[in-house]
Amino acid sequence: MIYPKNFEQKIGFTEVRSLLRERCLSPLGKEQVDAMTFSTDAGQVNTWLEETREFRRIQEEQDDFPLDHFFDMRESVSRIRLEGTHMEVQELFDLKRSLETIIAIVDFLSRGDETEQGETRPCYPALHALADGIATFPVLVQRISQIIDKFGKMRDNASPALLQIRRALAQTEGSISRTLYSILRSAQGEGLVEKDVTPTLRDGRLVIPVAPGLKRRISGIVHDESATGRTVYIEPTEVVEANNRIRELENEERREIIRILTDFAKKMRPNVQEILDSYRLMAAVDFIRAKAELARLFQGFEPEVGDEPHIDWIGAVHPLLQLSLERKNKEKASRNLPAEPAGDVSSQADATIQEEGDEARNVPSKVVPLDIQLTRDRRLLIISGPNAGGKSVCLKTVGLLQYMLQCGLSIPVGNRSTTGFFSDIMIDIGDEQSIENDLSTYSSHLMNMKIMMRCATGRTLILIDEFGTGTEPQIGGAIAEAVLHRFWQKQAWAVITTHYQNLKHFAEDHPGTVNGAMLYDRHEMRPLFQLAIGRPGSSFAIEIARKTGLPEEVIREAADIVGSDYIQSDKYLQDIVRDKRYWEGKRQTIHSHEKELEKRIAQYEKDIATLEQSRKDILRRAREQAEEIIKESNRRIENTIREIREKQAEKEATKRIRQELAAYEEGLRASSPADGPGKDNKKKLKDSGLLSDEDFQKKVDRIKNRKERHEQHLKEKTDRQQAAAEALKNAVRKRQADGEVKAGDAVRIKGLTTVGKVETVDGRQATVIFGDMRTKMAVSRLEHVDAAAVQTEQQQFQAYHYGRETRETIDKHRNQFRQELDVRGMRADEALNQVQYFIDDAILVGAGQVRILHGKGNGILRQLIRQYLGSVPNVKSYRDEHVQFGGAGITVVEL
Repeated sequence: MIYPKNFEQKIGFTEVRSLLRERCLSPLGKEQVDAMTFSTDAGQVNTWLEETREFRRIQEEQDDFPLDHFFDMRESVSRIRLEGTHMEVQELFDLKRSLETIIAIVDFLSRGDETEQGETRPCYPALHALADGIATFPVLVQRISQIIDKFGKMRDNASPALLQIRRALAQTEGSISRTLYSILRSAQGEGLVEKDVTPTLRDGRLVIPVAPGLKRRISGIVHDESATGRTVYIEPTEVVEANNRIRELENEERREIIRILTDFAKKMRPNVQEILDSYRLMAAVDFIRAKAELARLFQGFEPEVGDEPHIDWIGAVHPLLQLSLERKNKEKASRNLPAEPAGDVSSQADATIQEEGDEARNVPSKVVPLDIQLTRDRRLLIISGPNAGGKSVCLKTVGLLQYMLQCGLSIPVGNRSTTGFFSDIMIDIGDEQSIENDLSTYSSHLMNMKIMMRCATGRTLILIDEFGTGTEPQIGGAIAEAVLHRFWQKQAWAVITTHYQNLKHFAEDHPGTVNGAMLYDRHEMRPLFQLAIGRPGSSFAIEIARKTGLPEEVIREAADIVGSDYIQSDKYLQDIVRDKRYWEGKRQTIHSHEKELEKRIAQYEKDIATLEQSRKDILRRAREQAEEIIKESNRRIENTIREIREKQAEKEATKRIRQELAAYEEGLRASSPADGPGKDNKKKLKDSGLLSDEDFQKKVDRIKNRKERHEQHLKEKTDRQQAAAEALKNAVRKRQADGEVKAGDAVRIKGLTTVGKVETVDGRQATVIFGDMRTKMAVSRLEHVDAAAVQTEQQQFQAYHYGRETRETIDKHRNQFRQELDVRGMRADEALNQVQYFIDDAILVGAGQVRILHGKGNGILRQLIRQYLGSVPNVKSYRDEHVQFGGAGITVVEL
């Protein structure tokens, strides 16, 4: 129940409804706004709010939601239910575009993410429920496109007959144009028509403008004359028949178009009801979009609404007052004037957000948010305080926001606010002009009280402004207290503003009743527009009277009349208010310090966690370096063994190779942990996760020394290789100069590239070893080769000679490798590590193509993985999987 009938106008909801209508794209949405009503179904309202919440998320996250061509074609579609009727071309064009929008909306809302069970979960469930079951008509849209072009004109090829008619029409018009221009040039040559005159159109017929005095010189029919009478329009006799033919062809064209449209309407007629039903989705989307836009304007929030009545709002704001003040301040700023209190707000909302007299002249230039609470323990809130302190605005804020909420609109409250449901909302705002009867002001109040007492229940919200006013104060206060007691007995919920002391004391003896005060600054003598629940407020009547300039003797006489006890009690109340504000400020300061302390503790814990992670990373890198050293050592040992075998265990070569291996091992020992920190330092490193400055410097020095030794070793090895190569070149040159093939020479068969070694020479025959093959051939078929060819041959041979451990590692990875990796549900860093190892293994085993399953979601994991793939040189390309096999949820990598 909503009481009275003009409830929406009194609380300002009429203005809210008007703002909502302005944001609709079509009459479809405006009808939904007009039909919007107060609901007592918590599930329904939560669904409405969830729809708005999801659409606001679409506006923030997506930019491709279809919002074009919101045409209301229901009347045109309904009209073709009658046999023989049809839609006009423009109507059919609008129908096509609106049906395309409905198809796009259904497709958009049907998007979803694939779950682990293989099911598709909608991205926007509440909005998807609206589109579920809505019929779309792509075939109908395609058929309309075949007869109407993209500019909304009937196509020439809509039917063979229409094509023939339009061709004939074009030919006839061309013939008339040529004839007219011929006649016009002859008339211009004879001076009958001016040089700059061209044919024109009158009554659908092509004519020539001629001066009135010369009209008899041209044979034809006069169709019209200009407004000044200086020009007549003649249709020459030569083109009369042709113009008649054009008229006939145009009529035939119109009849053929009507026939096409009628035939199309006949085919569309069986689907009329489904088409009309599909426009319900467009209306709902238009309405929800308007609610989302209004929520953005009001900076609203969609709380989860509970079944039980309660109000716990943090930072509640009257939205119309906020808009009016912002508009006024902008006007002031545009005129380079300072923002002032907006007592003279000029808008339709004035009647709902401002009060008569002083209340209207003390609205602040910025709305002060209110913390309002109504619970089972505090069902009746009695607000007191000075005039122009914001009591009425607070009352109307409660009524407007609760009504907006139960109509499914977002409300401007903090995101930690909670709220419940009321079955009835009844108000009495003390406005005589809002009462639709001939009773006096006080009688109308009593009539409202009677209806409220009769209808109030435990789920009723009652809002009364200036409770008990309008009659003699003592009896008015007594009646008000008795009515309030009846509300208390019925366990109704209420927000009541008053100045009566007896109502302020009512809360002391009645559990569930609480006082509230609108705060006032005694020193600056101005209202603070803040609501403090838990204590009564003072009217500050004496202070306000003194501020307004009332004579002091009048103020003293008034104080003597009411008595010193009343003045002292009011003073004590003000002192209590002042002290409470002081301690409240202290409490807020302590609370802020606690928050800062908690923030710093959290930061310290985060830093400790970061240091611990850094320690783990250092140890991990150390292990990786150790593994690399072991691999390098194994490789060197294998190379040493192979080199010894190739040198056939010559003592000098073997000795030199062993010395090189010993030097490398000595370098490893020099940089090993044995030269590192002692046990105590290791313990400290383990405990703290950090290196001391001295240990860090030692580590740096060891790394530098190790690098220098390694570079020196490489330089010496290069020098030795160059010296050996030079010696070998000299030996080859010497042997080539001698021209004699001897045992141990490097030779090759003339015309071939394979290099072999001469084992023995027996006269003109020589035994030569090529790789693992020994053969005999004539010495004349052999030729010496230089050291570079020998070295190239050895490198080619070594390139295909792997160590046993290397071959075992490759075989193990190849046997265990799978060409698909699933990282769905992992954190970003964990997923990237898995992808790195996976790509390394794929390159190692020589895989040509692999697949990475990361899911769709918000696309963050997909983007990070593809950024990494773009940095790997061995990755040729990457792309989405085919839509039938996962689409954007899977990345296919070509290696």
